[in-house]
Amino acid sequence: MNITTILPGLIAATVILSGCSGKDDPNATASSTSKGSTGTTGTAGDTQGTTAGSGATTTSGLTTSPSTTDPTDTTGTASDTDTGCTFLGCGDEGSTLESCDMFGQDCPAGEKCMPWANDGGSSWNATKCSPLDPDPQQPGEVCSPEGGGVSGVDNCAKASMCWDVDVETNEGVCIAFCEGSYEEPTCDPGFRCAITGDGSLILCLPHCDPLIQDCPNGETCLPTDSLFVCVLDASGEAGVYGDPCEFANACDPGLYCLPPEYVQDCKGAGCCSPFCDTSETNTCPGDTQECIPWYEEGYAPPGNEDIGICGVPK
Repeated sequence: MNITTILPGLIAATVILSGCSGKDDPNATASSTSKGSTGTTGTAGDTQGTTAGSGATTTSGLTTSPSTTDPTDTTGTASDTDTGCTFLGCGDEGSTLESCDMFGQDCPAGEKCMPWANDGGSSWNATKCSPLDPDPQQPGEVCSPEGGGVSGVDNCAKASMCWDVDVETNEGVCIAFCEGSYEEPTCDPGFRCAITGDGSLILCLPHCDPLIQDCPNGETCLPTDSLFVCVLDASGEAGVYGDPCEFANACDPGLYCLPPEYVQDCKGAGCCSPFCDTSETNTCPGDTQECIPWYEEGYAPPGNEDIGICGVPK
């Protein structure tokens, strides 16, 4: 069974990449997912860009990746053999960047290529050359952006950016960009390259298991490209089964924002529904929901064959 993509553009923000905190920000978008991802609607596929109230920023602005990740590569290297097809459909390819090159970092000396929101919104959607701090923070170190998490200006080193920025303290952590190219992105072992925001975001995020939800507190395991990565939990007080949602990370850990037709009695643009194990007896809530395989047959990464999502079969 294959769930078709309803609003492909919304998938662009499935993975939560933070720019500023604010769980209630309705304008942030998330990154898209590819094989095995459920970015079927703007609500189901996008990730909220901020997490108000939590102090942690999400990774908004993620969009369909122009490349896909090799599920068999434990180092995070991408493969051009991945078609990006999931139970919700296939991801689009191609970057729409017009400014600087995120992978090539082709800005003049003393500057770095950075993602930013060129429309005044809360999701990254473009790139620009920004001043490089003379004494920059390295990946893993505490950082601070200037003018907000999506301004494109911070004190992180070249080929990295300030992530999960707390709106109260204006502090986050530097996170490395993917290396290589859009066609063959790479990350350190244990990380996967999440490319979103029309290619403006290329972040190395920790790989995770949606059935175990083995991400740190305050984060949730969601799909991006062909695998799952840890992103900011922007659910706030809501996010249980059946709750209306507009972003992939607006549901509690272990749940995902699906289009309304897949969730029984859903009254919103999307509703939260849990991941499930296809090898076990159906435990999905609702009278009509079944555990639908997340990956199309033959595309599941090794060890992820049993990942499913609770939905009304079509």
